[in-house]
Amino acid sequence: MDRRQLLPVSFEADDGSDGVDPPGVAGARSNFWKCGRGQAEGGGAMPTLSGWKDLPIELLLRIMSIVGDDWMLVVASGVCTGWRDALGWGLTNLSLSRCQQNMNNLMISLAHKFTKLQVLTLRQNIPQLEDSAVEAVSNYCHDLRELDLSRSFRLSDRSLYALARGCPQLTKLNISGCSNFSDTALTYLTFHCKNFKCLNLCGCGKAATDRALQAIARNCGQLQSLNLGWCEDVTDKGVTSLASGCPDLRALDLCGCVLITDESVIALATGCPHLRSLGLYYCQNITDRAMYSLANSRVKSKRRRWDSVRSSSSKEEDGLANLNISQCTALTPPAVQAVCDSFPALHTCPGRHSLIISGCLSLTSVHCACALHPHRAGRTMVPSHAY
Repeated sequence: MDRRQLLPVSFEADDGSDGVDPPGVAGARSNFWKCGRGQAEGGGAMPTLSGWKDLPIELLLRIMSIVGDDWMLVVASGVCTGWRDALGWGLTNLSLSRCQQNMNNLMISLAHKFTKLQVLTLRQNIPQLEDSAVEAVSNYCHDLRELDLSRSFRLSDRSLYALARGCPQLTKLNISGCSNFSDTALTYLTFHCKNFKCLNLCGCGKAATDRALQAIARNCGQLQSLNLGWCEDVTDKGVTSLASGCPDLRALDLCGCVLITDESVIALATGCPHLRSLGLYYCQNITDRAMYSLANSRVKSKRRRWDSVRSSSSKEEDGLANLNISQCTALTPPAVQAVCDSFPALHTCPGRHSLIISGCLSLTSVHCACALHPHRAGRTMVPSHAY
């Protein structure tokens, strides 16, 4: 059977009655069985499957676990109540990103069937999802850990309030591009969902304010990754709160946060010793002072671990490994070179670019350790008065 024959199926909403397929799912199931009839690839008749309704639940669960195709699982859930129940008990990861139409109605019809979901991806190219679908998820999927709602332009604060009430175990949430959310709703969410480790708020300008960041700092101390790209109202006040309240931060994207200054970077260098990735693209208020603070944080960290013998390979396992300072035009080569020298995992050489300096023509002389000449092999000393 060519699985491509299943892709154009249009799904509609369930009418809510037990054991009755949503019209779209019923049509897809019809296609599924039609594909199974007829001629086999070699010209012979396809084998007939009988007694499939009587398969033991353990066997059904095993079959469902190795299918690996979310569309097929959605279709299978409409075969009979036994198959639906097996999926409901066993399915923990579902993606509907390939659904090009009626995602909202489909999610409403499926939410009560898949109550054990832990990972749900509803990423869209064409805005379809509405608050009613997210409310259905929050009503039934209480074990949800990871949720991707990116590019859901139609969603409002109702969705965040629903998630706060129904999905308190969330650890990862992607609401990038959801421009209608407010900082009030995001603050409410973080008060009820305190286990967040990864938040993507890129483009959520109304939600990602200093007030919301202060709430995240108070409530989400386990946070490791935060994307604040193009949240233009973020200032040093919000970032410094994060630095003190989320010391386990590994990745922070501040690209396009045009109001932040050196104070934000200095706070991060001091308060987030595990930081591995920092995005400062187009943060044009950043100066050499911020760079020297990063470099000095590495020197101080090494002094605290002076009695620990570390190989050259292990040195790259901590400290900055990705730094984007593109369009930070106030920076000078000595300051950036100090950062590059302090963090061996930062590379400017071809194929390993992790120090991004595009748009900074004055920084073309900066090179990573593996590209330096022998006489530059020694570690650059950072002036103690630099910040």
